[in-house]
Formats: sequence, structure tokens, C-alpha cells
Amino acid sequence: MDKIIHATAQSGSVRIIAADTTSLVNEAVKNHNTMPTASAAYGRMLTAGALMGSMLKGKQDSVTIQINGGGISGGVLATGRADGRVKGYIVNPDADLPVNEKGKLDVSGIIGIDGKFTVITDLGMKEPYVSSVPIFTGEIAEDLAYFYTVSEQTPSAVALGVLVDVDGSVMNAGGFIIQMMPGADEMLADLIMYRLEEIPSLTTLQRDGNTIVEIIQYIFDGMGLNILSEGTPELYCDCSKERVEKALISIGKEDLKEIYEDNASEELVCHFCNKKYHFSHEDIGRLLDELQ
Repeated sequence: MDKIIHATAQSGSVRIIAADTTSLVNEAVKNHNTMPTASAAYGRMLTAGALMGSMLKGKQDSVTIQINGGGISGGVLATGRADGRVKGYIVNPDADLPVNEKGKLDVSGIIGIDGKFTVITDLGMKEPYVSSVPIFTGEIAEDLAYFYTVSEQTPSAVALGVLVDVDGSVMNAGGFIIQMMPGADEMLADLIMYRLEEIPSLTTLQRDGNTIVEIIQYIFDGMGLNILSEGTPELYCDCSKERVEKALISIGKEDLKEIYEDNASEELVCHFCNKKYHFSHEDIGRLLDELQ
């Protein structure tokens, strides 16, 4: 079962947000029928969105992350909320490349590095807060760590992993964000980085049967780990026929009239959940009547 935890270590000097997102990522890649490399990129972004969203305080607050480096993915987006709900999409679900020289799925290859990593935080104010940094590696975890260090001035270690099986399903997915709090000892940061470099990858630890709690306990052994909360991240979509109708109306009366006079129907697909909404000739006529 998916889980997201918040914790501290070393008397509050370190903040940890970690999650197992295997089920929600599996559901998402099935919805979009993604190719393996696209699944890895999409799953990493969804996991990052869930982690970052859970750091917000207000129930209606949200954070949206976007990455597009000019690669064949066409860009990936994820939106996370404070309650752990997350949604997202990859523009090109068929994006795929051979494994790289390390034998890993070439996520940076389909993302590209000629672009920006953008974070949009909506706290219910008049305007959301938007911040961008140049793409660092296209591997997503490193780009998020770079964002926190450069834009937020918060030294952070980020891991995001998606292990795709030979049949295209997701065996494991998860991630963590580790941040040093103001005034933390620099030697503590060095010790944590040393441990992170020495341990197996996150998805390897998951594959070997370790829960996300056990993985964090392993990393912070002897550092006074204090788990503050546990929750369940979930894939969601808030699309509806009414919302899609508004999108259809937004194309304008003239275009709607042209569709109607061609005696055509229209099908719109939600970017996030891939659900299809069909509008018959009669439906389009009704929408035209409402615009009169």
C-alpha cells in the first residue's frame, strides 16, 4: 500500500518527506499506456508532486511542477495537494529510448536539458508563486534538488525512482526529499550524503522488500529519527462533463457552429486521467443555444 511520511532527525536539524508511490504510479501509467522510459519520467514527476504537495499546509493549496527540456517526452507535469493527492500527465506517452550506458532507463534523454524546471505554488492568493531554474540533468530528482538549493536556498537531497518490469508494469516507485534546516551542522550534511552514496538505490531497497519507513530508518540509523506523520498518497483527477463542456465552449461560438453545421460530434480527452468525453451533434446544438 502506498504511504507518505514526514519525519525529522538529529533533534530537528533534518526534515524528511518520503513516499512509496508504487500503486498510484502503476495506475497512472496504465491510464496513459506509457512506454517504459515515459513511465519512469511520468512516475518520478508524480512522486515529486505528491512529496511536494504534502509539504503544504492549507487544504486547498497546491503545487504544480513542470519539466520540458526539448526532448521527445514533450514535457511532463504533476500537481500535488496537501492531502497527498496528485495528478499529472506526460505529453508524449510513447517517448522511449534504449537504456543508457549505466543500463538504466534514459529519462534525461527523453526529457532533454534545453529548458526549465518550473514550480508553481498556489496558496489561494490572487496570483500563484512561480519559480524556475534551468534544467540541471533532466533526471528530475537532481533537477528538484537543484531547484531547492538555488531557488529556495534550502540544501536538499532528492531521490525519485520507478522500476519498470518487462511487461511494462511498475514494480516499485517512490522517493524522498531530505532537507537541512537552518543552523544544521555542515558535518551532518556530509554524513548524510555519504550514507546516501553508499546505500543501494531506492527502488532496489523497495524491490528487496523494505518499506519506505524501514528505508528511512536505515538511512538515519543512530540519528534520532522521529516520524511525525503517515498518510496515503493517491492519484486523482477532478475532471467532469461540466468542466469539459466549459473547455468546449471556450473555443468560441463560430467554431462550435462550424462543428454543428458539419453534423459532427466531438470527443475531448482529459490530459490527466485520459477519460474520454463524447459530445453528440445534439449536445453541441444545446451548447450553441446556451451561448445565444
